[in-house]
Amino acid sequence: MAKWALVTGATSGIGESFTRLLADKGFNIALVARDEARLHERAAALREKYGVQTFVLPADLATAQGCASVEEYLNEFDIEVLINNAGFGINKAFTASDLAAEQDLLDVLVRTPMRLMHVILPKMKARNSGTIINVSSVAGWIAGGTYSAAKSYLTVLTESLHTELSQTNITVHALCPGFTRTEFHQRGGMKMGGLPNWLWLSAEEVVAHAWKSAKAGKVISVPGRIYKTLSFISRFGPRPIVRKMGMNVRVRQRKK
Repeated sequence: MAKWALVTGATSGIGESFTRLLADKGFNIALVARDEARLHERAAALREKYGVQTFVLPADLATAQGCASVEEYLNEFDIEVLINNAGFGINKAFTASDLAAEQDLLDVLVRTPMRLMHVILPKMKARNSGTIINVSSVAGWIAGGTYSAAKSYLTVLTESLHTELSQTNITVHALCPGFTRTEFHQRGGMKMGGLPNWLWLSAEEVVAHAWKSAKAGKVISVPGRIYKTLSFISRFGPRPIVRKMGMNVRVRQRKK
């Protein structure tokens, strides 16, 4: 019997690529996102191409109700693979941003993956199997506002759980990509035109690298040689330089 995977933010970008990769590997797919029409469209495409079963779960993960609906699903069904991918960015400085938007960001990027893992891990431990991939970011190593802070939380929590569960058959991994061609920046109204092509990754290569790293037991996956280098500098370089670099990137992204 085919096992199930659940992917949040499943209708576009990295999440959509994960649904295809996992379906290609024989997993049935539970898709979570806000747009119900796109969810059904994506689910139908997976069934047609890969012959897998799908389940559509419309949910706004910025709300307590939306998060709770996914928690209920995880409590009721056995999920072998959890992909915490849903996210968004805020294209304003913290001192100029809307407080409600900042709270929504924390709810989606921090509260939701924490709660979903807290629900699913006891079930994974009971059967001693499972894989969790948390989609974090190289931004978690720079000073880039609340988005960076949230991704730093997710990466560190992932490392903690990976170590805590090291004597089990359950693995937890953090995918930390750089700039990836998805709808993320467009939706956030971020100015990205000045970036050279060699800095961009495709969602497909990011997801393939993440899965390969997870199967190899690596806790942190950083796709692309350039981002491996930049990540090393960000993590171990002088913090004043790293802070300035992070802020410069964020300022360039903001539209005037």
